[in-house]
Amino acid sequence: MMKAVRTVDVDVVQRLAKAADFCVLLAGAMLLTTLLATPGHSEAVGLFALMTTFGSLLAMRGLGLYVPRVWARGLKTAAISSAVCCIAGAFMFAVAQVTALNLPLCWISLWCGIGTMHFTITRRVAQIWAAPAERSGTFKKRIAIVGGGQAAEEALNLLEQSPSEDIEVLGLFDDRFDNRSPESVQKYQKLGSITELAPFAREHDVNLIIVAIPLSAETRMLHILKRLWELPVDIRISGAAGKLKLSRQAYTYLGQLPLLSAFERPLSGWDVVVKSVVDRAIALCAVIALSPVMLAVALAVKWESRGPVIFRQKRFGFNNQLVEVYKFRSMYTDMADAGASKLVTRDDPRVTRVGRIIRRTSLDELPQLFNVLTGTLSLVGPRPHATQAKAAGTLYDEVVDGYFARHKVKPGITGWAQINGWRGETDTREKIEQRVKHDLDYIDRWSIGFDLYILAKTPLALLKSENAY
Repeated sequence: MMKAVRTVDVDVVQRLAKAADFCVLLAGAMLLTTLLATPGHSEAVGLFALMTTFGSLLAMRGLGLYVPRVWARGLKTAAISSAVCCIAGAFMFAVAQVTALNLPLCWISLWCGIGTMHFTITRRVAQIWAAPAERSGTFKKRIAIVGGGQAAEEALNLLEQSPSEDIEVLGLFDDRFDNRSPESVQKYQKLGSITELAPFAREHDVNLIIVAIPLSAETRMLHILKRLWELPVDIRISGAAGKLKLSRQAYTYLGQLPLLSAFERPLSGWDVVVKSVVDRAIALCAVIALSPVMLAVALAVKWESRGPVIFRQKRFGFNNQLVEVYKFRSMYTDMADAGASKLVTRDDPRVTRVGRIIRRTSLDELPQLFNVLTGTLSLVGPRPHATQAKAAGTLYDEVVDGYFARHKVKPGITGWAQINGWRGETDTREKIEQRVKHDLDYIDRWSIGFDLYILAKTPLALLKSENAY
């Protein structure tokens, strides 16, 4: 059994490390230069400090000192980083001598002292995290290959020729089980059919799927892509096996392997961080501002009927993972339907009097602000559906082709579908089809500005409550 490993976004980690180094080195350069430079050159001081800081960071980046797996070396990485910082500082000191700054020699000693202290502490701390993470494969790009035979072998040969790339090929997936697709290619085993790739990718945190079949096999290619596009991973087509060679600019490269882009993960890297920070900041402010309302609703729910104030329900979250969503209880406890196998309808006898009010006004959704704070939901995204929810007696994923593609991003409290009138009950095929259509449109158009627009429109949408029971 292959061990599941959770990877991290290396680009985000590198940016955070660069930002921390930039702040410390810039502050040190500004302080030293301001105190030691010839008086009356404040503008030159700022420019000099910036150039010294940027020079140090660029040199460290060029030497690969921001690659997270390098931090596992600890003090060795700290020593090299300190030396680079000192050399960059010495070069800028030489520049300063031919300008009006006229820095004293002690500036170099103090600058090297700041850099050495900073890198010794930070890289030693980073080693504590990076060393076990590097051993477990956390920093590797985890790849699954679709296809077999010669096309897969050509792609794997090119990946093997790229030792500098921090990648891990997990195995191959193919629907063919004959001599065209053997049980193994080189050292890599066939792990299953293409149908089995989706659950495998979710369980093993696959970052990239490479479809390695000839470009001339158009029908088979379209069939494969249609089955994979619901996954929230980057999907690329290997350009190694095609007889038609496009210009180099048409490809992206993973080491020596040329790749054509088929599908991109909608949110990745810094976008995920920004959205998460904005979500939590707004959610925290909303919890504080709405705490009297939430207290009043909680008391009303408790006063009317016995049972817990909060109703917990398993729903589909990001990448089809089950998450527990919080709501104020709107039904009688002995009639609650955790799986939502029967949708709530108008005048539903299972719903309490208080429940009808809070469902119509969406006050029952307010506890989901705590889901946002814990990271299981976003403020804006496709609404999470219960596992057994049906439209016209049929499960949602059986009604809408590509339904699970809405789970490429984290679900939200409100969304593009909701402000366009598709909120509440989804008892007909049209309602769920329209909701999924708007959800996929939101994923394609996502931006922080779009999220804020949807949030601003949500209160107006709540006034149209004819479909909220």
